[in-house]
Amino acid sequence: QVQLVESGGDSVQAGGSLRLSCVASGITLSHYSMAWFRQAPGKVREAVAAIDGGGSTNFAPTVKGRFTLSQDKAENTLYLQMISLKPEDAAMYYCAASPYFTPSEWWNQSTYVAWGQGTQVTVSS
Repeated sequence: QVQLVESGGDSVQAGGSLRLSCVASGITLSHYSMAWFRQAPGKVREAVAAIDGGGSTNFAPTVKGRFTLSQDKAENTLYLQMISLKPEDAAMYYCAASPYFTPSEWWNQSTYVAWGQGTQVTVSS
């Protein structure tokens, strides 16, 4: 049974930084593509960033240059480091796992088979 547990969400001021964590159980990160999605109130869930088993990453244009992904495979944990946070980054952030490696569709939610419960990020101006 796959389980993803996010943590690290917090309330910060614009320009601040946060690191989100996603601890995975029931899977091995190197065998899965992992991603972060986010959903703000009244908006659709959107892809933020993804990393495949080989370490290749993709980022949404709105976060590229400010967010980075990393993995601790020994701890089976995915991290999303966020800097220069903006009020528009405020959302519930979800970790997701996919057994497929499709770089051209890293943003496609339907390819992800397991989801965490989310961690809340609030950014005040």
